[in-house]
Amino acid sequence: MPVSRTIAVAMSGGVDSSTVAAMLRAEGHAVIGLTMQLWNQRRLSGRPGMPEAVRGRCCSLDDVYDARRVAEALGIPYYVVNHEERFERDVVRPFVEEYLSGRTPIPCSLCNNHLKFDQLLIVAQQIGADALATGHYARLEYDEGRGRWLLKRATDTSKDQTYFLFGLSQEQLSRTIFPLGGMTKPAVRELARDHGLALAEKPDSQEICFVPGGDYKKFLDAYLADQGEALPDTSGELVTAGGEVVGEHSGIHNFTVGQRKGLGVATGSPLYVIQINGDKRQVVVGGQEQLYSRTLRTHRVNFISIGDLHEPRRVAVKIRHRHEAAPATIEKSGADEVLVTFDDPQRAITPGQAAVFYDGEIVVGGGWII
Repeated sequence: MPVSRTIAVAMSGGVDSSTVAAMLRAEGHAVIGLTMQLWNQRRLSGRPGMPEAVRGRCCSLDDVYDARRVAEALGIPYYVVNHEERFERDVVRPFVEEYLSGRTPIPCSLCNNHLKFDQLLIVAQQIGADALATGHYARLEYDEGRGRWLLKRATDTSKDQTYFLFGLSQEQLSRTIFPLGGMTKPAVRELARDHGLALAEKPDSQEICFVPGGDYKKFLDAYLADQGEALPDTSGELVTAGGEVVGEHSGIHNFTVGQRKGLGVATGSPLYVIQINGDKRQVVVGGQEQLYSRTLRTHRVNFISIGDLHEPRRVAVKIRHRHEAAPATIEKSGADEVLVTFDDPQRAITPGQAAVFYDGEIVVGGGWII
């Protein structure tokens, strides 16, 4: 890596991105810190179910302060870039609409696709940076034979974040650096201590940055009220897979596939949500065995290690971030659609989540589950 490079670092105020900035600065690069202001954490404060102030989470004002403090300690230029309007349009609003339609969204992937590796790369280029570095746990490698950038799992598989990065393009990957991809989290914290970073022990944020306390239902109510909109009536019937009505529910947005608690139906054996039919406002319930399926379809597909899918291909597929990738065959089933057929049935395949395809440690691509 040439010493003369100018590298913008996406600084979230956490230990990972702060360590990246310190590492690159120590290596002699010209480092510029960038923090994205994405959501006004005080915007919904005081509304029913919302706390008066939100602290200690990704993208909060505390994090902006922490990032600025690290930049000052490292002696690097630092800028806060406001993308609140775009974040609301491309991440928050789709999050709300997906739940109200009976799907379960992944806002972190939308944020990566539309903000962090789109708008932030544009800003990095505008300020003269050669590349953008982030604290994501993933690895990048250019394959001369394929003529493509490859996205690969992190060495620390417990921290691997490639599931959330499947939507990145070749152009975006060519201008991105993941310095932590070959490190473990304990090693990163130790390096942060070595560089004298005050936030070396700062805990990781585990929640969606704009949903206080992780209660998305209260967030939906508060957000729609803030917009002057009433929560739409999504109530309807609880039905079995055979169509038998066994109860009623207060709204499809209160459920997700695989859910067991809160169904409001008492039977002799446990019931689970096995499907949500948004058009009919029906929540389909059944036994645990009915949660398993061998097939799924994805759309809005992005391929990374290959240009396109011309014939059936053997891969391993993750259907959730913590899901262990399972052997499967993928094949085209439409212009922008891929059919996934697993060797063994998988539990709780959930529309709105992503299905990410792997060839060993290499990310082949992925798409959104229909």
